[in-house]
Amino acid sequence: MQTHLRGRDLITTQEWTKEEIDTLLDVAFDLKRKRALGQPHAYLRDKVLAMLFFFSSTRTRASFEAGMAQLGGHAQFIESTTTQISHGDTAKEIGEILGRYNDGIAIRQCDWQAGNQYIREVAAASRVPVLNMQCDVYHPFQILADMMTIMEKKGNPRGLTINVSYAYASSYQKPISVPQSLILLMTRFGMNVRLVHPPEFRLMPDIVEQAKENARRAHGSFEIMDDFDAGFKGADVIYAKSWGCLLTTSDHQESARISRQYSDWITDERRMALAKEDAIYMHCLPADRNIEVTDGVIDGPQSVVYDEAENRLHVQKAAMALTM
Repeated sequence: MQTHLRGRDLITTQEWTKEEIDTLLDVAFDLKRKRALGQPHAYLRDKVLAMLFFFSSTRTRASFEAGMAQLGGHAQFIESTTTQISHGDTAKEIGEILGRYNDGIAIRQCDWQAGNQYIREVAAASRVPVLNMQCDVYHPFQILADMMTIMEKKGNPRGLTINVSYAYASSYQKPISVPQSLILLMTRFGMNVRLVHPPEFRLMPDIVEQAKENARRAHGSFEIMDDFDAGFKGADVIYAKSWGCLLTTSDHQESARISRQYSDWITDERRMALAKEDAIYMHCLPADRNIEVTDGVIDGPQSVVYDEAENRLHVQKAAMALTM
């Protein structure tokens, strides 16, 4: 267990060592156990987390607010469009000022080619830890919750095969931060990672190269595929979700048009049957039901999406308790 995490930012899991991530997960399991037993764990009494949102949220806001309350502190909700942030406050000013008012700053800024840069500018000016609630490049807390869920359901993740696949959705062109963070963290734990997507839906080249190096170091594997069905075959974990073709076009209408070519990329019962008999289905939610995934799968016995969503609470509490 690592004991030197006070004051650390968490913007991407790549900037934490494997041992530090193991510590966070160990604390998350302990906090989940304490909550189940009704044991108080007010480790952050009288501390305040500023939560700054540029992008709408359900699970992220609810879990961070609940987590701070359970840790004995307070979460301060700040919405960018209803504050001076929308017409004046700079990233440096936010870091300097909120860092003096609060004990931690959490930010969700998913604007393409802007979100991660903004979070890093705030972090550079802040005297307190900055937590990335999702940006255009990374979604670290979702992926930490995913790893916690895989460990709960499948045990040691080393050697397991995870299918990280694009799936069609019609709602909007979703960020690429979830698949990118998935391939980065799962490769560090020695999993056999399949990244499956149509050619237009590639991920950032430097992220892909980091995933390859992670796999080499952890003695797992990483491969890129373009056959949707092939990604399911023999997999232990199915994580098929939509994302936008942001590296192909910045035009949302064009991206939606390209997406429609792959409307048959839906996780259904036939495809789940291609995976191992005890495979689990995961999704960060919200899912486009019967477009991205059928009701029969997401509500079926192999789905772990609600346990996965719950684990957001526990990994976030662990990160806050360790860093704040």
